[in-house]
Amino acid sequence: QVQLVESGGGEVQAGESLRLSCAASGRTVSRYAIGWFRQAPGKDREIVAVIRWSDGNTYHADSVKGRFTISKDNAKQTVYLQMSDLAPEDTAKYYCAAGGYFAVTARQYSYWGQGTQVTVSS
Repeated sequence: QVQLVESGGGEVQAGESLRLSCAASGRTVSRYAIGWFRQAPGKDREIVAVIRWSDGNTYHADSVKGRFTISKDNAKQTVYLQMSDLAPEDTAKYYCAAGGYFAVTARQYSYWGQGTQVTVSS
């Protein structure tokens, strides 16, 4: 069992930055990949970024590449999503998830946090 708690969401203006945090606890987190997903009202949940805990390998969706960066702090067992140059289309609820595979589809993740809202106004 893995517990995940997101924080850091909020309301910002377009062009500003936010950093989301995902604090992990429970079973050996180093065995997992941690993904950030987002879901806007009326839309499907989509991948944002993934990091494999064991080697730090990362993936970023094309829509956020160059603006968002996923990273981790081993000592704090925390994964971050640094979001820069935010745009209104980034408005969504952001979730972190843990899964056994370095995957980009939500169904391959077993553990989910409660989500944190990000709202970007123009």
